This record gives sequence, C-alpha cells and structure tokens, in this order.
Amino acid sequence: MTTPPDPILAARVAQVEAEIMSRAPEHDLVPTLDRVAAVMDLLGDPARTFRVIHLTGTNGKTSTTRMVESLCREHGLRTGRFTSPHLHSMRERIAVDGEPVSPEVLVETWDEVRPVIELVDARSVAEGGPRMTFFEVLVVLAYAVFADAPVDVAVVEVGMGGRWDATNVADGQVAVITPIDIDHTHFLGSTIEDIATEKAGIIKPGAAVVTAEQDADAASILTDRAEQVGARLYAAGPDFEVVERAIALGGQRLTVRGIAGVYADLYVPLFGRHQGENAAIAIAAVEAFFGGGERPLDPEVVRSGLASVTSPGRLEVVRRSPTILVDAAHNPHGMAALRAAIGDAFTFTRLVGLVAMFADKDVAAMLEEIEPELDHVVVTRNSSPRSMDPARLGAIAADVFGADRVSVVPLLPDAIDEAVRIAELHEIGGAVLATGSVVTAADVRALLGVKET
Repeated sequence: MTTPPDPILAARVAQVEAEIMSRAPEHDLVPTLDRVAAVMDLLGDPARTFRVIHLTGTNGKTSTTRMVESLCREHGLRTGRFTSPHLHSMRERIAVDGEPVSPEVLVETWDEVRPVIELVDARSVAEGGPRMTFFEVLVVLAYAVFADAPVDVAVVEVGMGGRWDATNVADGQVAVITPIDIDHTHFLGSTIEDIATEKAGIIKPGAAVVTAEQDADAASILTDRAEQVGARLYAAGPDFEVVERAIALGGQRLTVRGIAGVYADLYVPLFGRHQGENAAIAIAAVEAFFGGGERPLDPEVVRSGLASVTSPGRLEVVRRSPTILVDAAHNPHGMAALRAAIGDAFTFTRLVGLVAMFADKDVAAMLEEIEPELDHVVVTRNSSPRSMDPARLGAIAADVFGADRVSVVPLLPDAIDEAVRIAELHEIGGAVLATGSVVTAADVRALLGVKET
C-alpha cells in the first residue's frame, strides 16, 4: 500500500523551492566562481569527496549525462546526477542512484547549507555584489547531497557554457563535450570559437576529454586546451564511433567501437541517430573513467546500462491515438537533430507541430529547420514569462510555412486540442509533435498527466 504524502513535509519542500526560486534566474549568468567557491570552502569542500564526470556542449548534454550515469550505476557505483533544467520538479535535477533527491534529504540538506549561503550572500552584498543566483545555490545543494550520500561518482551537466558555470568548482576526471553550436550568444559569444572557448573551460589538468564530432574551429580550440593542461583527448571518429545502427521497436540497436573495445547488440530505447552518437560518447566517457581508455568494459554491463536509459522530454511519446510526442529542442541545431530523428524513426501520414518558443531564441531559424517534417503548425505560448507572444510567433511561422499551414491558439490546452483535431483530420496515422522549449515539453507532459522522470 502506498504511504500518503506527509503534508508538513510537502509544505517544507514547497517553501525550500520557493526560497531558491526567489533568487536571480539561472539564465542570469554571472561570470565568476567566487561565491560558489566560498560556500564550498566553508562547507569543507564537499565537491572533493567524490569523483566527477563533467559534461558540456550545446545539445545532447542531458541525454548523454543520463547514459553515463546509468552505465556507472550498472557497474556497481553509487552515483549522483546533476542535470538542468528540470521538467516538473526541482528535485529532478539532483538524483542519487538514478532517483530524484528525496523530499526529506532536500529539506535536511537545505537547512544545513542555507546559513552558509546567507553568509556568503551578505559578504557579496556588502562588497556591492549580488546574492548567489538560483543556479549557484542549486549546485551547492547538489554537491552537499552527493557528499552526504555519499556517492562514488557524480555525473554533472553544466548549466550554461563551462568556464564560469557554477558546476565548474568541481574538477572532472573526465570532461565530456557534446556537439557545440550557436546558442546563448548574449552570454557565451556569437561565434563557434567563442562558445567553444567557454565550454573548453571544464577541461582540467590531467583529465581525460571525450568529445563528439565538432566544427573544425571548435575542435581546434578543444585540442589546444587539452594540450595546454596535459589532458588526454578522445574524439568521435578516430577514437570511437557508432559502427552499425538499426531501427528497433521503441528505439535502436547499435554496435559501438569504443576507445578500448567493441560493443555489439546494444539496445537504446531512445529515437534518433543523435541518440546513438550520444550513446557512443557515453561509452567512451565511462571507458576513460574506469580504465583510462586502456581496457574494455564488460559488454553485458554496457548492454544493461543502456537498455534502462530514459530521457524524458527528448522525442518522448506521451500519448497514443493519436500519437503525441514532446521534444525539448530549443535552438536550430537541436531542431535539425529532431527533424532527422522524426524522419528516421517514424512514418506518420500527417504530423502537426505544436510550438511555443522563448522570445530570445532564433525562432525563424528553428522553424525553418523543422518545417520540412511538419504538415501544419499550431503556435501558442508556454508557461514561462520568456515565451514569445503567439501572434508574433504566428507571423514568423507564416513567413516560413505559409499562412495556410499556421494556426495561432493563445492558450496551450486549447492548442493541444486544435493540434490533435488537425492531426486526425481525414486521415489515420496523424500525430502531434510539441517542441520549441524544455518548458513546452514539460507543460504538455503535465497537461497530459505524464510527470514521471
């Protein structure tokens, strides 16, 4: 019998989340690690009590983080996992042994770290600086949870960039860089070179570096950084790769040549060629972590670890009849991967897009990437205050799709109904794809009653 939730504990969790959410938002990147480092020092440096696999990149970070963590856990290690953003609950970001941090641990740990955070806040304000941000506080909370657990390894996804990201107070024994492309230009720079330089900042002296195939300029910057700090670099293509790939029910089957071994008949329950490539990166990262890339992993452990991977909100089927998928793509590179994955894994007779995007994104480029796969698009807004006004989004979409292929529906619940209606119009086999933002994916999941992560 399921134990009913403790209302007092639930209220305390809500209070903790409200206190953290009251701080400057995570997209307000402050280019310094001083405040987080100060808290870490006062807490006894919890980030030094466990090993770290650190991941950055523009797209694929969360899925790859979840794969790496699953592989480490399958090898018998106690794991911490830090990802962002969350879909439904802040607790999703901080996981121990694959499960979101419990409400009890969240409250207990917050009560332990809050006085230290407030002390550093006061020092910063006295010196004319800001309080710690939402994201900085979450990193402190995560590292404290992992130290108290204690975990053997923390698999940590950066929030944004790398060099100045709050997670970078920890030193990764393995640095993983997924594909780098243009995004967050107002914080990270407007060129691939600028963005790669920021992301290369997670590469620490003596670490192993595992990188996806990159633009030539980005690859050069990563190589230079690795050489400067004496890190060993393993790159997709020359050092590891997907050798064979086939579509399978609910996902795909792979053969991967890793750094140290070949792993055949791997089932990954995720869609898209990019997820196969993420799996290869994850395998290489775990090879580098366990044996410095010198000895292969147990193939059965790799099979089991990948077969159990989930990545909510990443081309996820959340309803049947008609099929409704959600995907968190939020930049042109992500939309290109989504378009390829849809064409690769599905054969819908009609696909209707349900789109809500942030106003500060390259909306036209994102719509242009996904347009060839969509028969019609319903534009709306999501729950974020950053969401673009539907009328404005509709005007941009009309330029890309033509006005006859665009519907503007201001409220998301109504937009879901309209997208379903159009998908089912005169045909069997129609489907709806909700995308444009992590928030859009989360909102649709919640409205359809899908909250498990």
